[in-house]
Amino acid sequence: MKQSLQLRLGQQLTMTPQLQQAIKLLQLSSLDLQQEIQEALDSNVMLEIDEEHNNDKSTTDTATQKDSASSDDISTTNDDLSNEIKSEQVDFENTQNDIPQELATDSSWEDEYDTLGSYTAGPAASSHASTSSWNGDSDLFENNGKTEDSLQEHLIWQLEMTPFSQADRLIAETIIDSIDDSGYLMQSLEELLEAFTPEDEINLEEIEAVLHQIQNFDPPGVGARDLKENLLLQLRTLDNNTQWLSEAKILVSRHINLLAKRDFTTLKRRMKLNENNLAQVINLIKSLSPRPGSHISDDRPHYITPDVYVKKIKGEWVCELNPDTAPNIKVNEQYLSLVKGAKRSTDMDSIKEHLQEARWFIKSLQSRNDTLLKVSRCILDFQRDFFDYGEEHMRALVLADVADVVEMHESTISRVTTQKYMHTPGGIFELKYFFSSHVTTASGGEASATAIRAIIKKMIAKEDCRKPLSDNKIANMLAEQNYKIARRTVAKYRESMSIPPSNERKDIA
Repeated sequence: MKQSLQLRLGQQLTMTPQLQQAIKLLQLSSLDLQQEIQEALDSNVMLEIDEEHNNDKSTTDTATQKDSASSDDISTTNDDLSNEIKSEQVDFENTQNDIPQELATDSSWEDEYDTLGSYTAGPAASSHASTSSWNGDSDLFENNGKTEDSLQEHLIWQLEMTPFSQADRLIAETIIDSIDDSGYLMQSLEELLEAFTPEDEINLEEIEAVLHQIQNFDPPGVGARDLKENLLLQLRTLDNNTQWLSEAKILVSRHINLLAKRDFTTLKRRMKLNENNLAQVINLIKSLSPRPGSHISDDRPHYITPDVYVKKIKGEWVCELNPDTAPNIKVNEQYLSLVKGAKRSTDMDSIKEHLQEARWFIKSLQSRNDTLLKVSRCILDFQRDFFDYGEEHMRALVLADVADVVEMHESTISRVTTQKYMHTPGGIFELKYFFSSHVTTASGGEASATAIRAIIKKMIAKEDCRKPLSDNKIANMLAEQNYKIARRTVAKYRESMSIPPSNERKDIA
């Protein structure tokens, strides 16, 4: 074939760097966005935090709060403040009079003063520190940022305080390593024995003896090999005068399978107890923990910062962005004046490039905030019944519905609703929570799957625990309310809410 040159005209979408940056900022969570802004501030000299804007806003908020207060409240506050200042002055003068002029040469600062300001009478009284207003809040300072130890660390700490021989200590450390976060021993004694060498000269009897020692550690029930042993270990720690304790031990050791099947009729016959007494025994067993190690964890809590606030003002729902999710940034005026008055040079070209990047970043950030606010307000308009009456009135909503209103692509709506949270009077919800599939009603309308789940949860909460509602019965009750739901759909919704089936919800009282 003969080679030739041809010209063709065509159109295609191009992802410019500015568009890529805008999309990236749009899909970031509030925490990731703060990190991204900090990186931009560190790498671009033309960007800086707008301190004046933050101060003006803080001043405006304070002035608004002051204007909303009545004159009587203001005068009362001033009187209280004046009395408090006088009281503080008297306390300060009295404290100064109590301070010794000179400290003993063999004393230290901690002997005379508490770490948070409590004054003591001297070295001899260091163990009897006087009470001050700080003592009640001292834990706030001491425990700030403190994390709990893991279960293994907690057990090792108890092991260090227990008199063990060298061989028993080696066995105990091996056993503790085999205990999971729930507190159960995950390996059999035979498997533990295989972890030792013949030179260790360890047998099964020694391993079992050490295991019994560890089972006396805190928390009660730790080191158990199954649920029965766990419950018996916890019952063993209760006071002997505990009511129904002996019956509970018999039930757990002999009839725990019947309790798991909730065969209360057979249990009453085997235990020779009437219904009320059996209920007392079961309640005692329910007070025990099936996972003793779950109370000791090194997991730190995860805090959610909402991106949007929804509140009712004068009877109208209002949607606002959370100003604390990201700092206000601006272009540095000093560097900007240098760019405007400078002649062309290589250094100025670099600074101008930073200036252009800074303007793109600020524009992308503003675009993100505008899009987030626009989508949030659209969700508020769609789900107004939810905010007024609760989740049972949630409307069916998909991404396409919001995309049509705000005139954006569905992918953009998906990005802006991922890992973004809305603070409402009913709690904090992810924006994706307000989107749910629809369920056809008997009249031909549509109902939200979220609303159906709320109705099912309400039905189960009101059921008779002796005769819990089956999935088929719930489906029939929903049909009476004009909701056309199959039994398997009810089961799927129930499982999504972590609600057990009817045979596991059955209770004796």
